[in-house]
Amino acid sequence: MSFETSMEPYAQLIRSLLPRAAAVNLFDNTGKLLWTSAAATNSDLFALVLQAIAQSGERGDGQHLALSDDGPAYLFWLRDSRDSVAAVVTVVCTPRADANVLPFSYVHDTLRPALELLRRDLLARADIQLLNESLVARDKDLELLLSVTGSHPASTGSDDLKSLLKNAAGHLKCVLAGIVVPDKGLVVTHPGGDDNSILTRTQRQLLAITQTRRDPLVINRIATQAGQVAIPYRILACPLRQGSGRTSGVLALFRKLEAPEFMARDVHLADLVAHKIAASIETSYDTLSGLLTRGALEQRVRLVYAEAGGKPQRWSLLYVDIDELHVINENFGMHVGDQAIAQIGDLLRKHLPIESFAARISGDRFAILMPSDIDESAMFGEGLREGVTRLTTTGVDARFRLSISLGVAQFSGRDTDLGRSLAEAESACKAAKDRGRNRLESFQENDVSIIRRFTDINVATDVRSALADNRLRLEAQMILPFVDGPHSRPHYEILLRMLDLDGNTIGPDRFLSAALRYQMMPTIDRWVISTVIDLLRPRREMLANAPVVFTINFSGQSLLDEEFADYVIRSIETSRINPAVFCFELTESAAVASMAAAEALMSRLRKLGCGVALDDFGTGLSSLSYLRSMPVSMLKIDGSFVRDILRDERAESMVRAIAQLARAMNITTVAEYVETEEIRNRVRTLGIDYGQGFAIAKPVPVSEVLEVLPVLAAATPGAFLIDAPRSGIASG
Repeated sequence: MSFETSMEPYAQLIRSLLPRAAAVNLFDNTGKLLWTSAAATNSDLFALVLQAIAQSGERGDGQHLALSDDGPAYLFWLRDSRDSVAAVVTVVCTPRADANVLPFSYVHDTLRPALELLRRDLLARADIQLLNESLVARDKDLELLLSVTGSHPASTGSDDLKSLLKNAAGHLKCVLAGIVVPDKGLVVTHPGGDDNSILTRTQRQLLAITQTRRDPLVINRIATQAGQVAIPYRILACPLRQGSGRTSGVLALFRKLEAPEFMARDVHLADLVAHKIAASIETSYDTLSGLLTRGALEQRVRLVYAEAGGKPQRWSLLYVDIDELHVINENFGMHVGDQAIAQIGDLLRKHLPIESFAARISGDRFAILMPSDIDESAMFGEGLREGVTRLTTTGVDARFRLSISLGVAQFSGRDTDLGRSLAEAESACKAAKDRGRNRLESFQENDVSIIRRFTDINVATDVRSALADNRLRLEAQMILPFVDGPHSRPHYEILLRMLDLDGNTIGPDRFLSAALRYQMMPTIDRWVISTVIDLLRPRREMLANAPVVFTINFSGQSLLDEEFADYVIRSIETSRINPAVFCFELTESAAVASMAAAEALMSRLRKLGCGVALDDFGTGLSSLSYLRSMPVSMLKIDGSFVRDILRDERAESMVRAIAQLARAMNITTVAEYVETEEIRNRVRTLGIDYGQGFAIAKPVPVSEVLEVLPVLAAATPGAFLIDAPRSGIASG
């Protein structure tokens, strides 16, 4: 914000307190005009201000000024903490009709709040300016100390820390400089050689002392008793302090005894270096895992590439993703999830091969760059995977085993950009998750699932175009009851289709993957809800008694949209359609992934009068346990159980158990993928309430359902039972 912009609110405040204020001016303590609200300033005012400043040694709040041409003017001192004049404010007023002049004391008392606010603001600005000037001065000292040749920054294979150590050792005439950060497994030395042994012998004691003192430690001579080994070095140790103030490590500098003693200037410069090192570590290393950040990993890649002279190298990249970390966070607490991340980071640091780099690139994901081919990296990855399964995380139920999924891809080293290799390794990792988790997959060019992920890039463009060109279409598939009852109403699931540029219909299996991957589902979900309501609004009187229910799917991405819940509730309320006409579907996996948000939205929808269905139910690790907290009205049993029900006893047992539990909890059940009469008969005998599938009705355009809506509204309960004679409506 500019000075001019920040002063205007004070002028407005003064004018609101003193309506006759025509111009507000701000001068510094030498009489220089800093800011004015007027287009032009009376020249006499400058002379009067200078005269008043010359007499400002006297105490007081200010004085009345007599201007020759304008109306009355008032001058106010803004004093600093030492009671010296820091700035001057003048307020010029329009003349009163009666020519009377308001007393200075009255005007000052009126404007006192605004003047005090302005005074504090200006003093704060002055403090910040002094601080900035001090920092600039210190930065210049540090720049002199840490000047690094820019022509070949990676010619020696040094990273930032080694460069800092090299410059510190050179400028301070030290034979050895070392950095030790235990919780990150970080030990960096310069220049190395025989003198390194002194760091090994003293690092623990130096770290303990600096952690206690939290100030630099100078040891110019170590007194030794008889029989003790003398240490022929002078030592300067500075704590490496994090932003929180905690000492995480130590910078140790060593001079030979023949060298000059460490003086105050040396301590000051070394402490500056320590601050720089600590800042570099904080930006380069993840606090929780102790591993590199993504940016630091990419920097290491550039250094490796430069060291190799741009020649291709044999490298590979491992992508690691913690399985279901959200389940740990939601069931045992975020602190337990953080503990799991820290444990995996510690495991990686302890077993990371030489010349390899590991980074935490996002919340639950890691990347490991290794100087080996895919097969060797895969062997390391398998060992890491097994090691993670043996970890014990405090606070986690013993029945829950921590695991990771991994993907590995080749990194040629031809390019300094990790992007493509990281995307390939991530695709392989996602394939590992799709294939059961707790496993490793290698990137293969002919892997269908990986090819699909790259195809999504182009499909996403088509989806955006379809949204803009109104080429999305809705269909509906009937869900019919197996049993009669007062609430045995036919349901219709709203299904989404897309038209290509030639008008051909494209199924969701060809575009929803891209929409999910590129975060377009919230926009699509809103379009579906808005379109359905627009279609039903003209028929709201016909739907007053909710003779039919329309089930609408929404995604986990929308669940995480803070404004989505309000949008849904507001849309239904303003439509004046009976809320019981709507049932909203959410997959079990999406609900479990964001349980708190799911419970909140479900509760609001149920309170409004809508139904809530949990789709693909039964596929989660603890599906039944989640039902106690989720206010659902319907369970849609995952189609994999229904399809296998005739040949798999476990699938049949699962369907029967879900039906019994749902009935006890007064929850309606739906069997999806009822594709044959045999399956229809079996799920009906198991106690399922509704069926959905091609054996019952195929999807039809929503317009066809709207055409028969009067018939549905006039029908009595039971008219559309599956065991009733098959009508044209039921066969859709």
